[in-house]
This record gives sequence, structure tokens and C-alpha cells, in this order.
Amino acid sequence: MSEKKYFKQTKPFRVPTTDGKLIEEHFGHASTQTGQFSVAHMVAPPHWSEPHQTPAFDEITIVTRGKKQIEIDGETVEVGAGESILIKAGARIRYANPFDEETEYWSICIPAFDINSVNREEE
Repeated sequence: MSEKKYFKQTKPFRVPTTDGKLIEEHFGHASTQTGQFSVAHMVAPPHWSEPHQTPAFDEITIVTRGKKQIEIDGETVEVGAGESILIKAGARIRYANPFDEETEYWSICIPAFDINSVNREEE
């Protein structure tokens, strides 16, 4: 008998948060024990931000609704609905939604997001 060549995700792992942000990991360490990559759906509430970080992984963000503000090595970049951005490992970044509407987006990390390699700074 052959092994299935696919995995349909029907119950993504909902990451517990304290800042009102929704994070649903479809593939990655927490949901499927996948270390090569992670895929997460996120919704950031208005006026949300998180501390600076210097991840040891590449991250692709695809915005599907609203817009996201990202500080990358001191430069501020806005990414709107229908746009995407690739941020390479080692960049000092800060994600935020300083706007009055929610931001919905997908994040793909290569290798997978890992809390031990995101290197978040204390606020």
C-alpha cells in the first residue's frame, strides 16, 4: 500500500496570544511537526504591533485585506491587500498595524517559524 502524497489541513493550530492577534498555523512545528517551512493565517487588530525581532528564517507575507506596516533595518515599508513581501533571515524587523482596520495576511517561513529562532527583543 502506498503512502498518501498529501495532507489536507482541517484543524490548524490556533496559537494562544494576549494581544488580540489571530494566528492559525496550518503547517509548521506546532501543527504538523514540519520543520522545513511553516504557513500561517493571521489577522492583526487595528493599532497592533509587536517587538522588534531578528529572525533566523526567511519570511514571505501575503496581505489579503487591509495593510501592514513593517520596519526593516530602519526602513518603513507598507504592504497592502494583493501585495507580498519577502524578508530575508537576519533583518531586524518590526511588524505593526497602526491603521484603523484589521489586517489579514498569510505568512510563510523557511525554515519553519520557531519561537527560539525569531529572536524577539524585550520592549
